Amino acid sequence: MKRRLVILTEIIAPYRIPVFNALAQHEEIDLSVIFLAETDPSIRQWRVYADEIRFSYQVLPSWRKRLGKYNLLLNQNVNEALQKSDADVIVCGGYNYLASWQALRWAKRNNVPFLLWCESTAHDLRAGHALVESLKKSFFNKCDGFVVPGTSAARYVSHMGSDRIFTAPNAVDAALFNDAANYARMNAARVRGEFGLPSRYFLFAGRLVHTKGVFDLLEAYGRLNGDLRRQIGLVFAGDGPLRAKLEAIARSIYPGAVQLAGFVHRNELANYYGLAECFVFPTHSDPWGLVVNEAMACGLPVICSQSAGCAADLVKTTGRIVAPQNVAQLAQAMEEIATNPALRMEMSLQSRRTIRHYSPEHCATGIAKAALACTIATQEDVDRAPSADSMRIPPVRSGTRSAL
Repeated sequence: MKRRLVILTEIIAPYRIPVFNALAQHEEIDLSVIFLAETDPSIRQWRVYADEIRFSYQVLPSWRKRLGKYNLLLNQNVNEALQKSDADVIVCGGYNYLASWQALRWAKRNNVPFLLWCESTAHDLRAGHALVESLKKSFFNKCDGFVVPGTSAARYVSHMGSDRIFTAPNAVDAALFNDAANYARMNAARVRGEFGLPSRYFLFAGRLVHTKGVFDLLEAYGRLNGDLRRQIGLVFAGDGPLRAKLEAIARSIYPGAVQLAGFVHRNELANYYGLAECFVFPTHSDPWGLVVNEAMACGLPVICSQSAGCAADLVKTTGRIVAPQNVAQLAQAMEEIATNPALRMEMSLQSRRTIRHYSPEHCATGIAKAALACTIATQEDVDRAPSADSMRIPPVRSGTRSAL
């Protein structure tokens, strides 16, 4: 018998669609996804690839407001949606929205296993505030289990006191990126001309905000030997509030070629990966860093900050891990990879080998195992409990759940 799995998550992110499509094909899972909003236009310019969706879903009515660095999202009909879903198990993608707490409360009232899909790590810059940590601890203590993407998140959840942890490795559609990158390489001259790309370059992809380490990267590039900067440029694929400041600093770097391409949609981004020599992700804090998955799917060596959640799992033999905000170390790694073609080739091969184990199917399998394990455990608890007759309490009818 299939288990009714309901996933509650924020937006229709393009990298989650392949995972949910794979999960919907699982022979033991009946999947329904509840999105709190279609997208978040205040910080993301992602397209909604609705034509690629192959799973049952709904988008709740919502109201969003940015309050400084905080993102307030309020939803209607959370309880009603869960009531209609008739969920056997709920996987909730986060704990920082009111809807997450509503879903947790509904699950507890209705004896439905509740799993938190948690990507937080010990390097999370959002940690450290007493009230936030207290609320987080309270939320964690009420969860029946946790789904994590990798080693760093697993350590964090274990440190928070839980031992019921399931791994669902974070994934992107690697085949899509690999095929598009190969096409770009086969048509390198045309693609280079169309996007104005240097003949050689380091690549960064992501939001242009301070915590992504973009100023560290620009400074590290500026520290490279002038002759090397004449040979290899630096490209930022992304947009954000610091773009103008980055452009101003970039103009002072000579010799060298720094390009800020602005926001690049998924279907064009593989062109940038495909012609780059190395991907650099110097983030100060990042739960995972799916751009690293994308870069590796395109066969790139990676220089990654150890603060990225993916570093412990992905960037072992595929590149170099550097300390966050350590510009000297970052520049040294960039010089090493830029000047050693044999090393780049070996790292490229290792990237392709490693990323095979981080497919949407692997991620979907991990989520399914977590959901099935929790529903089986719940049923075993029910079977061990005294019968309703022996307790002289009328049995609860199957499917009747509180909407409170």
